[in-house]
Parts: sequence; C-alpha cells; structure tokens
Amino acid sequence: MRKRLAILTSLALACPPALAQSDAGPATPADDFLAGRSLKCEGCDLQNQDFQNGNFKRARLSRANLAGANFFGASLFRANLQHADFSNARMAGADLDKIDAKWAIFKSADLHDALMFEADLSAADLSGADFTSARMGNARLTQADLRGAKLNGADLRGARLVGARFAGASLRSATLNQLNLREADLHGVDLTVADLIEADLTGANLNGAQLAGVNFMRANLHGADLRNANLEGANLQYAILSDAQLEGANLDAAILPDGKHKE
Repeated sequence: MRKRLAILTSLALACPPALAQSDAGPATPADDFLAGRSLKCEGCDLQNQDFQNGNFKRARLSRANLAGANFFGASLFRANLQHADFSNARMAGADLDKIDAKWAIFKSADLHDALMFEADLSAADLSGADFTSARMGNARLTQADLRGAKLNGADLRGARLVGARFAGASLRSATLNQLNLREADLHGVDLTVADLIEADLTGANLNGAQLAGVNFMRANLHGADLRNANLEGANLQYAILSDAQLEGANLDAAILPDGKHKE
C-alpha cells in the first residue's frame, strides 16, 4: 500500500501544469486579444475595455461588442470592423484610416480629431456621434445615419454621401467642397460658415437650413429647396440657382451669382 501511494504522489507532482491548464480551460479569443497575442476577436465581448494608445492595425473585430471602450489615440488602421458596436466609445484622435466599418454602430461615440481617410462607413449608424475636426477625406458614408451628429470643422472633401441622413446634424465650418449632394436631405441642418465650393446640390432639400456665411461659389443649386433657409452673408457667386425655391429665405448681405451684394 505504501509503495502504491508513493507512485501516485510521484505522478501527481510530475503533472501539475497539465492539471492547472485543464482547470482554467483553453484561452478564449478575447483572452488572446486582451493579452496582445492576437488581433482577431470577431464577435467578442470587449465592452468598456481600455485600449488607449494601443496598436490594432489590421485587427479583425467584425461583430465585436466594443460599446463604451476607450480607443483614445489608438490605431485601428485598415481594421475590419464590420457590424461592430462602438456605441459611446471614446475614439478621439484615433487612427481609423481605411477601416472597413460597413454596418458598424458608432452611436454617440466621441471621434473628434480622428483620422478617417478613406474609411468605409457605408450604412453605419453614426447618429449622435462627435466628429468635430475629424479628417474624413474620401470616406464612404453612403446610406450612413448621421442624424444629430456633430461634424463641425470636419474635412469631408471627396467623401461619398449619397443617401446619408443628416437630420439635426451640425456641420458648422465643415469642408464639403466639390461633393455630390444631389437630392440630399439637409433640411434644418446647421452648415454655418461651411465650404461648399463647386458642390453639386441639385434638388437638395435645404429647407430651413442654417447657411449663414456658407461659401457656395460655383455650387450647383439647381432645383434646390432653400425655403426659409438662412443665407445671410453667404457667397453665391457664380452659383447655379435656376428653379431653386427661395421663398422666405434670408439673403441679407449675401453675394449673389452676378457678384452683387444683396442689400
């Protein structure tokens, strides 16, 4: 009996690591991602985690739950974020250049000063998000929900905005030069002092919009609805206003297409 007990004790001492691993179970994708061993965590629950200043270039986070996560100053360059949830996430100053975030949720997220060059946000929920001073050149925002979003001072040159929803959005001082905004619904939107040089706003709905000081030089506003819009001090030099609806619009001190000031 004593000899048998000695053998069993010897075996137990020889195998503690294997027993410990069995008790803990294999590492999950979330464990590996949080430990920095992997950049793939598709469908993981990572909400409220702190990733500040982290390097997640080309990470694969599709369908991950990242609500409330902190990505301040982090890099997600070229990351796959399709269908991921970044609701209320803190992403100020983050590098989101060339991300694939189609159908992702950024509702009420803080993205001010973020780099979003050529980011694909097609059909994404960006409602209530803060994009103040974000650099969004050539970003794809087709069918995106931007209702109530703050895009003050954002650079959107070359962005694709067909079908995007802007109700209640603020684009004060935003750069929207040469954009295709044909038939866009911008009613009631605040575009004060924004740049829309050579933008195509054919048939756009700007009813009741705040357009004071906007630079519409050479913009196409053919058939646009500008009723009750505030165009005080706007620059409409060389702009096309044929068939535009201007009933109730405020054109005080605006520069008209012929270069003359409205008095």
